[in-house]
Amino acid sequence: MKPLRLPPALTPPAIRRLGLADVAILCLLGGAIAAVVAFAREFEAPLRQVVQIDLRPSALPKYTLYSLARGVIALAISYVFALGFGWAAAKSRAAERLLLPMLDILQSIPVLGFLPGLVLGLMSLFPTRNVGLELAAILMIFTAQAWNLALSFYSSLKSLPDPLRDACKVAGWRASRTFWQLEVPAAAQGLVWNGMLSMAGGWFFLMVNEAFRLGDRDFRLPGVGSYMSVALDQGNGPAMALAILAMVAMIVCVDQLLWRPLVVWVEKFRLDETAGGEGGAAPATSWVLEFLRHARLPRRAAVLRRQAYRTALRAARPLERPLAIARPVILSGPRFAFAHPLARWVGGSLLVAGVALAAAVGAWHIWLLLRQLGARDWGTLIGSAALTFARVMGAVIVSTAWALPAGIVIGRSPLVARLLQPVIQVVASFPAPMLFPLVVLAFERAGVGLGLGAVALMVLAGQWYILFNVISAVAAIPQQLKDAATAFQLSWRARWRSLYLPAAFPALVTGWITAAGGAWNGSIVAEYLQAGGRLRTTAGLGSLISDATAHANFPLLAGGIALMSLIVVGWNRFVWRALAGWAQTRFVVAQ
Repeated sequence: MKPLRLPPALTPPAIRRLGLADVAILCLLGGAIAAVVAFAREFEAPLRQVVQIDLRPSALPKYTLYSLARGVIALAISYVFALGFGWAAAKSRAAERLLLPMLDILQSIPVLGFLPGLVLGLMSLFPTRNVGLELAAILMIFTAQAWNLALSFYSSLKSLPDPLRDACKVAGWRASRTFWQLEVPAAAQGLVWNGMLSMAGGWFFLMVNEAFRLGDRDFRLPGVGSYMSVALDQGNGPAMALAILAMVAMIVCVDQLLWRPLVVWVEKFRLDETAGGEGGAAPATSWVLEFLRHARLPRRAAVLRRQAYRTALRAARPLERPLAIARPVILSGPRFAFAHPLARWVGGSLLVAGVALAAAVGAWHIWLLLRQLGARDWGTLIGSAALTFARVMGAVIVSTAWALPAGIVIGRSPLVARLLQPVIQVVASFPAPMLFPLVVLAFERAGVGLGLGAVALMVLAGQWYILFNVISAVAAIPQQLKDAATAFQLSWRARWRSLYLPAAFPALVTGWITAAGGAWNGSIVAEYLQAGGRLRTTAGLGSLISDATAHANFPLLAGGIALMSLIVVGWNRFVWRALAGWAQTRFVVAQ
């Protein structure tokens, strides 16, 4: 009798020599496991008042991996939060009315607004170990990443076409299957692109997250941010240069090994009929993805998975009939309960009530702190806020002056965009506060004080938002309009006035909103920083918040955070949103 032969699709591949791609996968897995083990040991290390940062070049790779691990863990938490927050806000009107205003408030609070509560609360839970301090740093990075992702997922769910949802209902899909097979894939592109921006936002406050002072205590964690902070305090030029090089290398590696393959991979989840790039441009490619597609290990793992599934299925056959009898009794009740509209309403109401209760408790504690401020304190706060507001608006104007024309030039040419966009993306991901002290020292040599220099530092914090928004808007101009401008032989001035500027204006308003938010957050570093071993400050709300944090003046800190949040939220609602609505109705480009 001939032996039984499996179909070709189920036949495991022959034992062959591992290729270069397989060796690379094994090396990456081994390195990732070693990094996780080393970082876990850092979590369990005894808590010390001050961690001694080693400025030798040999210590920098380990510090860079620690910073990368914190950023990746915070990004994973941000994605989980974004999926839950976006789904709740999109599915429930009551949750939407509560969560969206709360999101506006939370994203307007700078990192230092979360720092005292996180550090003191988590360190009280872990008084002898480093766990509390590490968790506080990760959660502070989370506060710079999560809001953008949550808003992106919420917007994707709200804009999902109704016919697709109706098709899922007709097919009898459960809510969980619709979520994972329709809603998440439909939002995949937005989640990936906003994840890149969120990662860059997490790097922005890297020095603050890894080296900060709270009252008379100096908290430091081993990382490239604390390495740069100590190098700046000591005026160690070679160490500063090494920290900058390590940061650039980490950003480039993350972009090439993670984000670029993800950008190419999520193209298959597009809901439109576009088969290539815009305007005939070549589709995006990733050398890493092409390299890994030649690996044999994933295919072998898939075969082993299928074999394990068939083995488990054969072993379960004797139990199939008892399980079929018990299934209606055991599983139907909970499924019916969770699917009932009343149960969903009760669950949503409890969620809204819990969030509202937490917000009320937080507001009450903030009110208790604000009551301790006198009229003189409020006068100082308002005056400082006016100075910072003027600097923020000046930074937005200066950023627009160069980013608008540069974005139009880059966006109108696919070739220029392909050449410059990766470089700009890496530069934009670099944490600007690491360059702030160097810029301040250069300004001092030129005779420019920090009062004016803070505007330039805020430009570094917010200019990229304007540039990327303008590039994306100009690149999306329909080719028919460009051909019409060529057919009518419009001059370059007429093209800019009649085509490029109107098409870019709605995206420009969006860039203004995010750039202003970045400048407000950057003010806490731009107006209060260490450079050349000396503290430099200038009057402003950011400087006041940083000084209150350093001296543990919690009432003044609460007042500064509350006033900054009020200004940012109020300006967004009454100025930016009105301008955005006018731009979308006045300058919309029909597709």
